[in-house]
Amino acid sequence: QVQLVESGGGLVQAGDSLRLSCGASGGRTFSDYTMAWFRQAPGTEREFVAAISWNGGRTIYADSVQGRFTISRDNAKNTVYLQMNSLKSEDTAVYYCATDIRRRLLLTYWAKSWAEYAYWGQGTQVTVSS
Repeated sequence: QVQLVESGGGLVQAGDSLRLSCGASGGRTFSDYTMAWFRQAPGTEREFVAAISWNGGRTIYADSVQGRFTISRDNAKNTVYLQMNSLKSEDTAVYYCATDIRRRLLLTYWAKSWAEYAYWGQGTQVTVSS
């Protein structure tokens, strides 16, 4: 069973930076699978933030975070990161990491759909005060 554990959330001011981490475990080869970050604010749908291909060679971002957020992965540490810069109040949400079950899949726009992912972490809260 794949387990994902997020960390790094917190309360920051607008314009600040945060780095989220998501560690994976569960007996499969981490480096074979797409990893993604989603977020959900109260009363809203879960929203795609960013995804990274199994080898780190391709990334996709939501328009709302393009140029401010960077997704990366360290396959030796079974960890995916989300560097968030120039944070805005509208970035306030619970952030979740997710992974799918298809090995070495080409990263394209399918990765923006939450329904494509089989495993999810418990989430970490990010609050940005204005």
